[in-house]
Parts: sequence; C-alpha cells; structure tokens
Amino acid sequence: MPPQQEQRVDRRLAAIFAADIAGYSRLVSQDEAGTLRALSAAREIMDRLIQEHGGRIANTAGDSVLAEFPSAVDAVQCAVAVQEKLAEGRTGEPEDRRLQFRIGVHVGDVVVRGEDLLGDGVNIAARLEALAEPGGIAISGAAQGYVRKALPLAYADLGEQVVKGFDEPVRAYAVKRAAPIPPPSTSQPKPPLPLPDKPSIAVLPFTNMSGDPEQEYFADGVVEDIITALSHFNGLFVIARNSTFVYKGRAVDVKQVGKDLGVRYVLEGSVRRGGNRLRVSGQLADAATGRHVWSDKIEGSVEEVFDFQDQITECVVGAIQPSLLEAEAERLRPRPTDSLSAYELYLRALPLLDRVSREGCSDAKVLLTKATEADPQFGVAYATAAQCHVQRLFQGWSDDPPREESEGMILVNAALEKGNDDAEVLWRAGFALSAFGGDLDRCLAMLKRALELSPNSAHAWQWLGWVQVYAGQYERAAGSFERARRLSPRDIRAFVTTIGLSACRFFLGNFEEAVRLAREAVAQNPRFTSSWRFLAAALAQSGRQAEAEDAVRSLLSLDPRLTTRSISGGIRKTPNLHFYFNGLRNAGLPE
Repeated sequence: MPPQQEQRVDRRLAAIFAADIAGYSRLVSQDEAGTLRALSAAREIMDRLIQEHGGRIANTAGDSVLAEFPSAVDAVQCAVAVQEKLAEGRTGEPEDRRLQFRIGVHVGDVVVRGEDLLGDGVNIAARLEALAEPGGIAISGAAQGYVRKALPLAYADLGEQVVKGFDEPVRAYAVKRAAPIPPPSTSQPKPPLPLPDKPSIAVLPFTNMSGDPEQEYFADGVVEDIITALSHFNGLFVIARNSTFVYKGRAVDVKQVGKDLGVRYVLEGSVRRGGNRLRVSGQLADAATGRHVWSDKIEGSVEEVFDFQDQITECVVGAIQPSLLEAEAERLRPRPTDSLSAYELYLRALPLLDRVSREGCSDAKVLLTKATEADPQFGVAYATAAQCHVQRLFQGWSDDPPREESEGMILVNAALEKGNDDAEVLWRAGFALSAFGGDLDRCLAMLKRALELSPNSAHAWQWLGWVQVYAGQYERAAGSFERARRLSPRDIRAFVTTIGLSACRFFLGNFEEAVRLAREAVAQNPRFTSSWRFLAAALAQSGRQAEAEDAVRSLLSLDPRLTTRSISGGIRKTPNLHFYFNGLRNAGLPE
C-alpha cells in the first residue's frame, strides 16, 4: 500500500483584526440584559463595517471578534471606522457603563481550518488587542509598515512589547486619528484625469517580499529611485511618488489607477531581500487594456541595487518609446552614493521628515548626519538635512533662528559642493537657501536647473512655486503649484502645494479664495500649522473675526508655544507680508 499522504495545512498571509470588550465581565454583572442588548447592537455595526471593508469574520466567542482582511490598510481603516461609529452611540452614557471595544491588528501567517483562523498571526493580534486602550486600536510594527504612508493617521510608538507565548518582543503602535479617512472602495470613483500629450507612467509601490517589515523602507527607496530616474526623461510624463504611494498595501486594478492618475502605463513590482541577496521584479502594464508590455526579474547582491534600478528604468523606457532610450540615456542622474549604509540611513530619514513633527524632524536629522558620516560625498543627504532646519524655522520650533540658518547654510554649501548638477540636490538646497535668506535670483536659477535635469519632478515644481512666492511672482507661483498638482494628483503631501496656492491668492488680495484653499489644505493635513496660519490670516482679512479666532484656537491646540515672533523667524520676506502678520494679530495669535 502506498504511504498515507500527510494532509496539507492551508496557510496564508492575512491582516488579522481582533477585538473584545474592555471590562465585559463587570458590565455583565452590573446589568446582564442591558449589556447583551448593547453587545448585539455593537456587533451589528461591527459586522457591517467589516463586510464593507472587505473583511471576513472568523472565530467569535461571547464578546470577542476575529476577522481577516486582504490588506492591512483595509483592516486598520475598518478598525478606525468601528471605533468612531461605536463612540457615536455611547454619547451621554455613564463612563462606568460604556461598552468599549479594544482592537488589535497584525499582518502575519495564519492557519485556516474550516471557518476558523489559527496560528501565531492570530495570537499576536489578540495580544495587541489587550495592549489597546478601551475604545482604542493597537497595531503591530508589521501592520504599521504597510499603513504608515497609505493612511492619514498618527501612531504612538508603544515600543517593544514582550507578549505571552513568544520569545521575541513585538513592536506595537497605538493608532491616533490625524485626518478623515477616505471611505471604502465602494464609494463613487473620481472622474478620470485627461492623458498628457506624451507617454505617461505611474510607478506603484513595490511589494516587500522579504517577510521583514523593516525592509519596507528599502523597497520604497528602490521605487523612489526608479521614479526619479524616469523623471529625467523629457519625453515622459511621470507621476510623483507621493501620489502613487497612496496605493501602498492595497490590491489595485491598473485600469483604475490609470484613470485616477491620468496615465497610460503603470509599473508594478516586488523586492525580495534575504541577507546579501536581492531580487527585484517589475511588470509594466498598459493601463487602457491591462495588458503587460514588459516584465522581468533581476537578481544579484544588495550592493548592485543601483544597477538594478538603472536596468529597470532602461527597460521601461525602451518598452514605452524606444526612441527615447538613446536620445535621453545620458540624462540618468549619477548614483547618489556608493555606500549602501548611507543610502539606507537616508531612506529611513525621509518618512520621519514627512511627518512634520518636532520629534520626526529631530530623528530625521540624526539619521541624515549619520548618512553623511558614512559617505561624506552624499550630496542629497546634506541637502535633506538642511531641510530639517527649514522645517524647524517654518513651523516655529526654533529657539534660535539665526543659529538654525547658520547651521542650515553649512549643509546647503556642502550639498552643492558634492552634487551641484543633481536635480534633487538642487531643488532641496535651492529652497533651503531661499528660506535662509539667500539671493532669490540664485535660488530660482537652482530650481529651474533642477527642472531642466528632471522636468517631471513634482517636488521641484512645488518648491519653485514657494521661491516664486518669496520673490512676489504670485501668478507664476500659482502656475508652478498647479503643475506640481498634475504631476502628483493624489499626493499624500498635497497640503504643501494647496497652501502654496492659498498663499498666492492671499498675497494678491483674493482673501475669499485664500480661505477656500486654506480650508482644503487643513482637511488634507490638520496637523500642518502653516495651513491654519494662512486660514486664520485670510479669515481675519475677510472680516470673519469669529472664524479667524476659532482658527487660531485650533492652531494653538497643535502648538501652544506659537507666537507671531516665533513664526517671523521662519518667514521669508515677500511683498504684502504685512497682510499676513496683521491678519494673525487680528485673529488673536499672541505676539
């Protein structure tokens, strides 16, 4: 007789959502019938939201719920929606009688047995749920790696948590709301954008196949460099990274991506890193038909990552428009650094700087300093470190603006010495120089040179707009901001461009339009203080005193230390600037 085959265990990677009620036994002992009625009503809401967000309910027992989702983004969106909806129904209830769920989310391997989910992934999600506050959400580092750039949320780092049954600690984060979460994918899609008059492409985030969430930053960096390299081709229209990264962690339809971003081609891929070995795969699709135009995989050592990026870039350009390859190949930028450790430190710093927080800015500066120490010729790292000083000035975080400018200028000069013909160095250093009081004609020339080298750089257009604002070229600035918007139509940092447009309207005296755009910027990122400042000033100049005072109260709730004096240290002089400070004073911002 043939040997009996061992039954195959059904495993899969999933986002696991675990919830239970805080203090359930106490609530039941106080009022069993009332608690069960409340539980039934809460479960009806939770079950509906899980289904709407694409989840499947598995194990349930009493007050606990376990569900799986196809992506971490769906699971965390659902968790936030559940907590918000349940909180609405608790209004007016005594605190000691409130039914409050705690929710944990983890991404990991699960074992499927019938309708149930088992395994370490489930157990970690349950341990995270126990770490959450009543009415709160705790997620693992693995889950946070997928959602941190895809959702407008804030995360409180709970550190490494020792959890029962596991030898290694689990990194945990508490989820905090930072801005409205977009509705589930069942909502009405936005109308498609018109195609540009040249071949257009969007590079989606590559999937991290390494099994290590810490490698997310590395996969993101590979994609960012491919986007930058493609941007150097004048014959291509390339969507900016910040717009394509809103799709991170989601299952996407390339046809819909093409409509959302207004492009003809979509590049997807994956990165697998194991020890010193690296595999990068790419697939280029025609967004109109979904047909693959090109696909390939490249394998080698980690040190060859820049060669991989160049190869993928050349293959993509060659597949889209072969005539571009020979004519524009010389425009590929030099590699930023030959030191992989410096490059990785730089990649880790970028999302910290994007948080626009005191702590994120400080942590980014530490990493960038280490990057320049690891490779003293790494021009982009110096320029990005200079932007840390700009952020401190502009957000009113500096106690010594002259010292901030002096230290920033040292970094600007170092960046230009190392990479004065690198587009990214030029736009970062050019804007920083303008913020530190440098000659505006020189700054404008640097930004324009960056755009000659990389005409599709949404960042370069964005910061050119701001330098044009400082120069009083408000109509030109508005045109630059609109160009940045088109190159990055779904940008997670859209608030920087939107408040730039508001500033143009403000300084031209169109205060009502400035108010509208400032409100749009606030909705895009409620924690960006510059948006609240322009909103308050524009409202005050429009004669809407009560609304202006409300805006200043919101501003001070974000940073109680802000004053007109602290802000003035980070504002470059521009014509009509007195309208801005008079508006802030009239709105009630302290001197």
